[in-house]
Formats: sequence, C-alpha cells, structure tokens
Amino acid sequence: MVGLDVAIWGAELAVGDKRGRIYQVEPIGNFENDPNLTDKKFPGNPTRSYRTKHTLRGVGEVLEWEGHSPEVLQNMLDNLEKLKQLGIEAIND
Repeated sequence: MVGLDVAIWGAELAVGDKRGRIYQVEPIGNFENDPNLTDKKFPGNPTRSYRTKHTLRGVGEVLEWEGHSPEVLQNMLDNLEKLKQLGIEAIND
C-alpha cells in the first residue's frame, strides 16, 4: 500500500495511550499536494502527502501493520522535542 510508512508514523505519533489506527480513504472532491512537505521539504511530493477541504470516504481500516522499533520511535520523539525547543513547528497554512 502506497504511503503506509507515513501512515504508520502518523499512527505511532498520535496522542493517546491506545494503538493508533490507519484508515484507507478516497477523496470525494478535489485535493492538492500538502505544501507543508511538498513545497518546503520534498519538491515533487515523493511522500505522497495530500490535503483537501472536501469529505473523504472511508474505504477500510489497515489492520495489519508493524510499527517502528522502540528505539527508532524514541529517536523520532526526541528529535521532535528538540525541534519544539528550537521553536520549529509544523507549517499549517
């Protein structure tokens, strides 16, 4: 499945004490490349990150996925905390 690793990161970094969930969706209306990634960090959208103001149709839930190792996950959390301490946060325009 395309973008599963990105979805896994999203599920693992989600707030809460339960295992994150991953849903497969289809856009009902127009969608565009997510400028937070594609314009700023990864020209051409290799991460396949999109956004829309329209409804998404849920197609199904991805039930079988393997998360990152505890060490890799902790490294990501540590790096996100460092960015936060530096005042670097997500761009949401």
